[in-house]
Amino acid sequence: MEKFFLTDYPAPEEIRKKLSNNHLPQFREANGHIHTPYSFSSFPDMETIFSMAKNENIAVLGINDFFVADGFREFIDGSLRNKIFPLFNIEFIGLLKEEQKKGIRINDPNNPGRIYFSGKGLDYPFNPGFMNGIKLKSMVRESQNQIKAMISKLNGLIEPVNPSMTLSYDKIKARHARKLVRERHLALALRTAVTKTYTEPGDQVKFIEKIYGGKKSMADFANPAQIENEIRSNLLKSGGAAFVREDENSFLELPAIIKIILKAGGIPCYPVLLDDSSGNYTEFEKDWEKLHKSLTDKRISCMELIPGRNSLHALSDFVHFFHDRNFIVTFGTEHNTPDLLPLTVTAKGQEPLSNDLKQIAWDGVCVIAAHQYLRARGMQGYVMPDGKPNFDQKRELTYLGKLVVEFFLSKN
Repeated sequence: MEKFFLTDYPAPEEIRKKLSNNHLPQFREANGHIHTPYSFSSFPDMETIFSMAKNENIAVLGINDFFVADGFREFIDGSLRNKIFPLFNIEFIGLLKEEQKKGIRINDPNNPGRIYFSGKGLDYPFNPGFMNGIKLKSMVRESQNQIKAMISKLNGLIEPVNPSMTLSYDKIKARHARKLVRERHLALALRTAVTKTYTEPGDQVKFIEKIYGGKKSMADFANPAQIENEIRSNLLKSGGAAFVREDENSFLELPAIIKIILKAGGIPCYPVLLDDSSGNYTEFEKDWEKLHKSLTDKRISCMELIPGRNSLHALSDFVHFFHDRNFIVTFGTEHNTPDLLPLTVTAKGQEPLSNDLKQIAWDGVCVIAAHQYLRARGMQGYVMPDGKPNFDQKRELTYLGKLVVEFFLSKN
């Protein structure tokens, strides 16, 4: 079994002694949720992630790919080279069937019952157990079958316009993806094929509008991200000519997802959608008292937000509400769209976060860091094997996590 660098760290009491006279910063810049090229990412490679993070003084960075942990090894290498503490996370798409029947949207604004859900601070190497590994492979296989069906539909639109231009799953995976091909890879591959085949912007527009069924393109063809987002919106999302609905049976229910996370040593974590561009909330999230009860009933005591899509006012009120109720709260940027934005976490419109929000998110990151460290040493982390959170130890784990991160940053 591959050795994890945290296993060589001193025992907790030794780390406390070594850093007892050190001044601990109130917070450092951290980003607990990014996707990498192992699922879909705006980053072309891992090196770009770490060079940007280093330039922005990011101290802690969390990988958070869909369904897979294949990027963990490369992520560790980049973390050690650049002295950025790594968090090992994973993201799933699952179902709450009762909510689906009632038409209740969770954190997917378009699909009632559909839930995005993360596992934080997983063990390294990733080991979900034999049976859970089979379930994960089945989820990946079903997702790729859906993608292959969408490629077939795309080719059905392309061939009448230009028979020489076809898309291939194997070529898309080889050129643009690592482990998973996702719908955003299809938009990238189509945009790339169009610009390679047609050198004149006017010809590119004509081709795109033909496969749109005559609908006018509003994208700026000098902006690749705009084109890809428009292709995805017009062709690959629900109602689009190349859309293929996922097989509902391929989604695990939330209890099964939580079991996988716990078996892999992680902390179950709910990703919050919060307010949309019109200031609206999903049915699941709009009543914060009910949301709190629903999550605590499921033994979920950790949540993450992507502040870039939220107003600062709504974000601040929400975060303080759950922080006051002893939740771990972390922030991230996702970076699972074509737009290569900064890694520094900001609210909607790139509005800077207040120091109290950064402090809360930093404390959350440090609990996860301490959890990883303790698990690596064969000790109990933040959650019990049954998923019960160790609320009584949260303050102590926050402090320990700060020491572990500072020890990491001070090495060499």
